[in-house]
Amino acid sequence: MNKSERQYISLVLLHVVIAAAIFFIPFLSKIYAVVIVLFGFYYVISNKNRSNEVLYVSGYLIGMEVFLRMTGGNLNNEYIKVVVSLLMLLGFIFSGFSKRSFVYWLYLLLLIPGVLVTMLYEDATLEVRKAIVFNISGPICLGLCAIYCYQRRLNYQQLQNIIVLIGLPVISTLTYLVLYNPSVQDVITGTQSNFETSGGFGPNQVSTILGLGMFVFFCQLVFMSKTKLLIAVNGLLFIVVSYRALVTFSRGGVMTGIGMIAVALFAAYLFGNSKGRSKLKWIFLFTMGLIFSIWSYSIIQTGGLIVKRYANEDAAGRVKKDRLGGREEVMNNELQLFSDNPMFGVGVGLGKSYREKMIGQEVASHNEITRLLSEQGMFGVAVLLILLFTPFLFYFNNYQNIYFFSFFIFWLLTINHAAMRTAAPAFIYALCLLQIDLKRSSSLHNKLDEESKAGI
Repeated sequence: MNKSERQYISLVLLHVVIAAAIFFIPFLSKIYAVVIVLFGFYYVISNKNRSNEVLYVSGYLIGMEVFLRMTGGNLNNEYIKVVVSLLMLLGFIFSGFSKRSFVYWLYLLLLIPGVLVTMLYEDATLEVRKAIVFNISGPICLGLCAIYCYQRRLNYQQLQNIIVLIGLPVISTLTYLVLYNPSVQDVITGTQSNFETSGGFGPNQVSTILGLGMFVFFCQLVFMSKTKLLIAVNGLLFIVVSYRALVTFSRGGVMTGIGMIAVALFAAYLFGNSKGRSKLKWIFLFTMGLIFSIWSYSIIQTGGLIVKRYANEDAAGRVKKDRLGGREEVMNNELQLFSDNPMFGVGVGLGKSYREKMIGQEVASHNEITRLLSEQGMFGVAVLLILLFTPFLFYFNNYQNIYFFSFFIFWLLTINHAAMRTAAPAFIYALCLLQIDLKRSSSLHNKLDEESKAGI
């Protein structure tokens, strides 16, 4: 076992220990939340961001956010989004940003009218002002991350390091879930999203981070595991995180993780040479077998209820009329609000208030796209156009980011089922804009050749 392997295994074990310590002594979560942020800023400042340390620290923080929330360590709901935004500003000071990132400065300016509409609202109480922060912090975080990442040059190994740092806190989340709910069979009684298997926290957000973890450990298994030990460790992590994602009974994160893996394999096939492509066919078959085994085990552990969940049926096998758990009505309501207020929208954070008047329920939106339309009108349309098309215009001139489509899919699917409750979609979207130089590191087909020698 070489030095890098020992370090990786040690970090995996460390995050298992962190989760166990916080499970038994919950107050440690708040200490962890403060210490890791202070250390992150110290790390960036002491190195003057010479190697884009802000990306490493931010990656770790977005992987940690759900764990902090479920263990009570988050200082407030916007804690990680604010910290990541500040890190990006610190990165601007040390490393500047591309002049061509002006499109994302325009994006930030387009967010202002919706905020002004809310500030002029006749009932702009403290709660409304809190709603502004709740709904605008995610988009602002995305804008600052995008500006920092736009055309920033990294090599493949640096990108892979960021992915690993995202995944390490997911190990803590996974460990905590197992300690909180060691027996899935005891708590599965229906086909609704399950809080018990989600550590007592929101299944949607837990599923989201576990789905991202599926992608992280799959990439580690397929692209970075050079020894049988690493294959075993990363294989086990992929299996357990996939299983625990499934049994949250929240489908969004699982489907997103599968989508990310599928396009990552496709990108690897395009980048690989003929020998690498041949190996990928075996990797694909291996992956299908692994997924089938995880799915089969989940069926046994849930008494077949997981099948009904994904077939949109209740425990009795009756097909549910609502495929999205009540979100269709909210989305339709937001489209109606956009239709009634097409220019400026109803104002950032006011969608809930208008919804209470229209349908009698003050329900928060889970869909960032329809929320932007309803609350920011045509300015929201302009924001969406920038977010949807700019990465592809950039990609056509820099196609070496093999995870581009995986990152983009994560952002797009996540904002459709979990809005921007966490900082993850903002940061992962920005990774689409990195300029990855494969020539400065081992090429992907060489990685595949090494894996074949290791036994994959």
